[in-house]
Amino acid sequence: MSDDLVPDDLWDRVAPLLPPRPPRRRRYPGRLPADDRAALRGIVYVLRTGVTWADVPTEMIGCSGVTCWRRPRDWTEAGLWPRLHEILLAELRKAGLLDMDDA
Repeated sequence: MSDDLVPDDLWDRVAPLLPPRPPRRRRYPGRLPADDRAALRGIVYVLRTGVTWADVPTEMIGCSGVTCWRRPRDWTEAGLWPRLHEILLAELRKAGLLDMDDA
């Protein structure tokens, strides 16, 4: 199921919009950050299943629910969601699948 959560075509749209990571400290660099795609998988998992962040299966998703919870906050601050929304709407318009008559 985790492979289906973030297909390659969705990831190809999202990845260029992600903010760059801050450089790691040289001394005491800490833990490596979790993969962004794994975090997006966790976000989609929570949205599809309705589980709490604490119930995200770490082994299946690739990162903890807490990490998945933090990324939307960081990505919201970076303005990811409005840009992704514009891209998806433009693709729907181009394909003729966006009908604004019902809006």
